Amino acid sequence: MARIPATAVAASGLVGGYAVARWTRKRPLGGVALAAAGAVAAREWHRRSGAMAAAGLTAVYVAAFAGSHPLAKKVGAWPAVFSVAGGMAAASWAVGRRSG
Repeated sequence: MARIPATAVAASGLVGGYAVARWTRKRPLGGVALAAAGAVAAREWHRRSGAMAAAGLTAVYVAAFAGSHPLAKKVGAWPAVFSVAGGMAAASWAVGRRSG
């Protein structure tokens, strides 16, 4: 079975988590989607780049989620989510490139 890159999983988790929460009107359900994608990405980061990289990228993932909230007040919800997802993807790609 082909693996989906952790970069795509992490970015999709941020976008998908928000989409699920918005469209179902159930924020906890969006949180489940966000957490599930984060766990999958973290496992792949650990496998490919080690524990330190996985811990750092997981912290970036959580910070991106948290940072999207105040950013949304300035630029709107979807632009904020796509911005932090892009930043997360860039961080994941950069770490993966250095260790891969």
